[in-house]
Amino acid sequence: MSSSYRPPRKPGDRQRPKLGNWLIDLTPKFFDRHLEQVGLKQLKWLALLLLIVSVPLVITPIQVWQQGAVAVFLILLGQLVVQAENEESSPEISQYYHLFMIWLSLVTTLRYLYYRLSYTLNFDGWVNSIACLLLLAAELYAILTLVLAYFQTLKIKERQPVNLSTIPEAEWFSVDIYIPTYNEDVEIVRKTALAALACDYALGKKKVYILDDGRPERYPEGDPRREKFRARREQIRQMCQELGCIHMTRNNNEHAKAGNINTAFYKTDGDLVLILDCDHIPSRQFLLHTTGFFYDPKVSFVQTPHWFYNPDPFERNLLTDGKIPVGNELFYKVLQKGNDFWNAAFFCGSAALMRKTHVLEVGGIAVETVTEDCHTALRLHSKGYKSVYYDKIMVAGLAPETFSSYVGQQVRWARGMAQILRLENPLFNPKLKLTLAQRICYFSATSHFLYGYPRLIYAIAPTLFLLFGINSVQGLGLETLAYAIPHILLSLSANYIIYKQVRFSFWNEIFEFAMAFQAGWVTMLALINPKMGSFNVTDKGVSVNKRTFDWQSMRSLLLVTLVVVASLVAIPYWLLLRPEDWQAVLVNTMWSILNLILLVAALLVGFEQPQIRSAHRLQRRLNVVISSNDQVVMGETINISETGALISLESWPNLADEVEIEVMGDFTASATLTARIIRISPYNDTETHLAVDFINTTPAQLDALTLVLYSDVREWYSQKRQYIDRPMASFGFLATSLRRSLRDIKQPSRKKVRKQVQTIGQLYWDGHFFSGVATELGVTGLRLELEDTKAVSSNRILREHDWHTMRTVKPLVGLLLNRDGDELSSSRFVAEITSVEEQPNGKIAIELNFPDKFKQRQDIKIKQLLQVL
Repeated sequence: MSSSYRPPRKPGDRQRPKLGNWLIDLTPKFFDRHLEQVGLKQLKWLALLLLIVSVPLVITPIQVWQQGAVAVFLILLGQLVVQAENEESSPEISQYYHLFMIWLSLVTTLRYLYYRLSYTLNFDGWVNSIACLLLLAAELYAILTLVLAYFQTLKIKERQPVNLSTIPEAEWFSVDIYIPTYNEDVEIVRKTALAALACDYALGKKKVYILDDGRPERYPEGDPRREKFRARREQIRQMCQELGCIHMTRNNNEHAKAGNINTAFYKTDGDLVLILDCDHIPSRQFLLHTTGFFYDPKVSFVQTPHWFYNPDPFERNLLTDGKIPVGNELFYKVLQKGNDFWNAAFFCGSAALMRKTHVLEVGGIAVETVTEDCHTALRLHSKGYKSVYYDKIMVAGLAPETFSSYVGQQVRWARGMAQILRLENPLFNPKLKLTLAQRICYFSATSHFLYGYPRLIYAIAPTLFLLFGINSVQGLGLETLAYAIPHILLSLSANYIIYKQVRFSFWNEIFEFAMAFQAGWVTMLALINPKMGSFNVTDKGVSVNKRTFDWQSMRSLLLVTLVVVASLVAIPYWLLLRPEDWQAVLVNTMWSILNLILLVAALLVGFEQPQIRSAHRLQRRLNVVISSNDQVVMGETINISETGALISLESWPNLADEVEIEVMGDFTASATLTARIIRISPYNDTETHLAVDFINTTPAQLDALTLVLYSDVREWYSQKRQYIDRPMASFGFLATSLRRSLRDIKQPSRKKVRKQVQTIGQLYWDGHFFSGVATELGVTGLRLELEDTKAVSSNRILREHDWHTMRTVKPLVGLLLNRDGDELSSSRFVAEITSVEEQPNGKIAIELNFPDKFKQRQDIKIKQLLQVL
């Protein structure tokens, strides 16, 4: 996997050829120099001129071989532009490449569409006609989506925070932090509440509210859920009292999360409201980086990215190892910044700061749809207010653990966006006071989730030909490819420039195939009856313990896959019975093979892979101090969670199996914990890796660790992606998904790690002492190598039946340990034999553990001994 992706090339890595030098340096600078003084009116005329020039390029008819030559030239030109952009360090010049590729892609797309409408529509019989119209509708939808996305991303807006240090704290806005919760685990809510309280801000200007919607009263007496919610509510109340939050409830559950927030609006008095999903843990910088934008009185809300520290089903089940961007990065890293340029950034329900007076002016959070966040933003923009999208990850949330939970989340978004499209009609509704650009951005967002049926049509169209001879495209063959391939490849190249670090090639198809049936069904129902459906809470923190296949979510897609496989089986019959149709058979075969690879990868998203670790590891580099008796070792975490860490050390330390570790955050937070070493291994000549589990953690220690891990963060490691897309490598990675998903699951290795010592020891067995040397000693056990099988002061000899008893019974024995060989009574222990093995040198090595029931009595003596050895 590591060889398939590479970091962006740095300028000057290699000598450019003359043509590349002309393209990279001279052409953009020429346009930059001549367009610098051009105003908006002149740009409109230039755009009109470009459109006029493009018309002949779209409609001019030429011979097939000529179109093939043009296709090759355009594809090579597109590759040259992409290569030039990859080597460019100037964002301004990269923008020219992006705009040029958009124009080139649109020209080839419109040329393909002109050819498609003029020569390939097949109305020979009603069956062919229906198939032709369905495929054409799918293609028109795809082209419309492409054009809308090009518009949204014409210009990416990067923002910097407003410096609050220039404003007196007395003039800072007062902020209420809302954490709505319904049925989530109390520990999940606690982490978010702790971090919200730790957010840096002016003293007395911030309050944290837990909006508890988990009403036991909604269930009748005798229903076990009533007692469950009653107990949970009491836990939430006690947590708020302990931490210093304000516990807020209401006497109904109307309009779910939106209603919960709207109720709180009228009970709190802050100028601004920070809304956090109960699993969205904020970093301490959040308010300092976002409140400054509100000194522009037209700003209604500031949205920041949603980021998830655990792998979603696509990451975990396709085993991407974190090297493939997740589904939401395309939206938060590109589309939201493009929307922001047009003052059309969306409110996303959490990780957003809002001006309460503006929201109340539009009636509060919208309740008419299940995507109340986007709907609210639409109304605020319609009022003429501004939005801000600030691209800095400052919340760490939980992604759905299972594919079924992911489906539930996506279905809600699909239904809500279709409801907005149906109810508000953002593109044409004259009641909405939106700019044309805002209308286009909202139309693009609300129509996006209609992809379900078009995606399925793409999968079924070639199978209809191969199985039944139903021809959706008249004359499908090499001529059609000469028009279609430039359209496809140049659109990929244009998108590559802007998406190369947030969406890898072919992965969008996987997302759409996996959700095609569910998205198609709910959007159709929402368009027919927009009032259908209710808000559902996405399950978070679910644990997956074994491999299972989500048949219920994947059964329809599995049927489509079987049909595609059947169509490939029919290919030999075509070649034998209709060899004259070889071109159409070839194109449909390649199309079906591509579909099959994508479908198999999409099905594997529903093949749940078990979670190997009990807690999700964060790839954070944090300084740690390891203390063991009188020894202190400095290190740095490679990854860390609430239950353990992998630590990088510059030396090979001789440590006991239990140590004290202080973990330090990026600013001032720290946590001190007891850890058990489970593995130590050399990484290279200068680095050692130490794996530890945190043990016996108290609630106070867990709270401190929560703040270190999630709050005391300067910059989350996913803020900047190291890898960029390589289309062929990305496709190859997808093609090998099945092999990866079926490979054996390896549990992290664990072995006893103890301090290396050389001290005299005596084993008390069957009334006799047997002399040996303790070579390893730790808090939990030791290794004793017997010097002789004969007792110290008698003729008793250890024989085979003794070894058998030790191995099978694992008895408790007495043990004497001392460094100098005297004062044995001061080092007397009780230990349990766990294993006996014969060494190559003939000596017997015995592994012993110190039983937990004697831990309190023996612990101090063991640690004293470790300190002097």
